[in-house]
Amino acid sequence: MYILDKLYIGANRIYHGGFALVKALVHWRHPALVAGPGSVGRIPFLLQSAGRKHPMIVTDPYLRQALAPRLTDLLEQAGIEYTVFSDVQPNPTSANCEACRDAYRAAGCDCFIGLGGGAPMDTAKAAACLLVRPGKTVAQLNGILRVWKKLPVLIAVPTTAGTGSETTIAAVIVDEKTRHKAAIMDPVLMPRYAVLDPELTVGLPPAVTASTGMDALVHALEAYFSRSNNTKETKKLAEDAVCIIFRYLERAWQDGSDIEAREQMQLAAYKAGFAFSRVGVGNVHAIAHTLGGLYNTPHGLANAVILPYVLRDYGSVIHKRLGRLAELTGVLSGGTDEDRANAMIRQIELMNERMGIPKGFDFIRDEDVEQMITWAMHEANPVYPVPQVFTREHFRQVIEQLRL
Repeated sequence: MYILDKLYIGANRIYHGGFALVKALVHWRHPALVAGPGSVGRIPFLLQSAGRKHPMIVTDPYLRQALAPRLTDLLEQAGIEYTVFSDVQPNPTSANCEACRDAYRAAGCDCFIGLGGGAPMDTAKAAACLLVRPGKTVAQLNGILRVWKKLPVLIAVPTTAGTGSETTIAAVIVDEKTRHKAAIMDPVLMPRYAVLDPELTVGLPPAVTASTGMDALVHALEAYFSRSNNTKETKKLAEDAVCIIFRYLERAWQDGSDIEAREQMQLAAYKAGFAFSRVGVGNVHAIAHTLGGLYNTPHGLANAVILPYVLRDYGSVIHKRLGRLAELTGVLSGGTDEDRANAMIRQIELMNERMGIPKGFDFIRDEDVEQMITWAMHEANPVYPVPQVFTREHFRQVIEQLRL
């Protein structure tokens, strides 16, 4: 088994090296960024600039009542017709996306506005993919570079600070039949515009602030540890995001009306999102997606709980980089790389504890563990350029640590 594992890991590394060369040839663009308090008021102008006349607003039932009127009032004042699709679930399904596509066609829409967390934005992205790839299912589009057609204009308006979907090339969707959660990944999914208005996040429940903020931290860290095509830009974006999160997340969690903290957290999520779009995520996400698919666990919460376990498991292979982050964030400046790395992991655990994030889950069923391992293996290997390739038994060990 030892020899087979070595061969398996080696094959993954060969793939990572080849894929890094492919990614280096891809044109990576940023969405046009509109940021700051009140920036949602710029959306009518953005639509007019893009020559769009009938957007579909994709959101969830709660936000349709709580925040969508701020946007729809602006559109009505500008004389812009719109349609609202608000049947998005916390972990959007293939059926959600198909219904969104059908509603878009029926209403004669010509662009999307994703209003909410990752779920509405990912639903809009996936629906757009289905529109330009008629006859294809979400499952058939899952994976890398399977769309390859220009999508309708998407304006991404995050109301949380975590997913980074406003600046990513991915849409993560649950298959309605199998409950498998997987991603469509293609540069064409990058939104045209990202509107970061911190006023839309004021009053976000503390638990959501905590889990989405830790989601952004996972994005930054997994991008930072990537072994594939990590550039000076992506490293700097990841470092900036981590430092911002350590400074402002708990402020935003403690006081929902702290505009500065809210604005900074949106910026951190944006930076982390672009970094991981360019260089990939890792084993934390591979495991988290299994929890979202099987148990509808919120993605940010799953990531937050899993993160310390995976970081400790990586061990010495991340000590140098994690130690640098400990210095940059002020967690610890002395000692060895290992000392600083362990201090950083401990600080992440303490952040989770202070914000009420649990250490594990009590709902993972015995009969689901093998399926979780299979899905995590299929997602992570060989696509994710992780610092340490996990074998089947390795995934099992981490998943068992999560069970309370």
